[in-house]
Amino acid sequence: MKTDHPIYLFLSAGAEAFRVLTGGMRLEGAYRFNSTTLKTVERRLDGLLEPEGHAGPVYVVEFQGQCSQQAGYNLLSKIGLYGERCPTRDVIGIGVFLRERDVPGYPGGLGTSPDLVRIVILEQTLPDWLAREPENPYLAVFAPLLIEDEAELRARAPALWQRIQSASLPPEARDLLAQVMEFWFFERFRGLTAQEIWAMLNLVTPIQETRAYQSIFAEGEAKGKAEGEAKGKAKGKAEGEAKGKSNTLKRQIKRRFGRLTDEAERRIDAAPVEQLDVWLDDIFDADSADSLLGPEQ
Repeated sequence: MKTDHPIYLFLSAGAEAFRVLTGGMRLEGAYRFNSTTLKTVERRLDGLLEPEGHAGPVYVVEFQGQCSQQAGYNLLSKIGLYGERCPTRDVIGIGVFLRERDVPGYPGGLGTSPDLVRIVILEQTLPDWLAREPENPYLAVFAPLLIEDEAELRARAPALWQRIQSASLPPEARDLLAQVMEFWFFERFRGLTAQEIWAMLNLVTPIQETRAYQSIFAEGEAKGKAEGEAKGKAKGKAEGEAKGKSNTLKRQIKRRFGRLTDEAERRIDAAPVEQLDVWLDDIFDADSADSLLGPEQ
């Protein structure tokens, strides 16, 4: 199940998203969320929160939705690379993992020094929060990840969706949370049609008009377009190769045998590259164009 992109989209929704995702940590002062690439080594930091107008720490947030033994070292490398670029700032890394089993075993002691790296395991922190703050829309977003029973998730889907839609939030934040929830419902119920997911959520807006639907299917269309372009290029290359060999063969037949009949020209133009190669190899052993081309199959 794809989780990385919606996690960072969720994190961009502001301070409350940061508090929920990190198990209760709070941003002191104003922060600007962005993603950046460290050009020296082309390492991308998808979840970066930098203080605005104050000297608070920089937070580098790295999410892992599946087990990766490199995740700990990946986070440490990003902390170091950012600190190397901005050596006068405190940089704190936050490793967010969906399940305890996803936390890597190396380096040993990862997260034991919370002033450098903090570890958050969502399956441990979020269920209690859902019980304590059942109306919090920032927690409702994670239901498709945390509710394992599909029947229960289907039953709760309309209420979860309405919790976001009726939340007292700025329109931009509400829109971001809705996008994340839609995306995860599509990922969780890949076997359902768009209309079935629409019915599950009791959406007023047709599901085809939602951003998550458009994002998912735009990705599919882009992939199809890329594949089509690749096939088109391959086809064009093959056709160009055949055209070049057929023209060469025609010139050689005319030079060797003096003439080329319309029928022979038609057969050469229609022949595949493999057949053209055979004729080009045999032209100096043939005593006429007819014997070269042979009977039409």
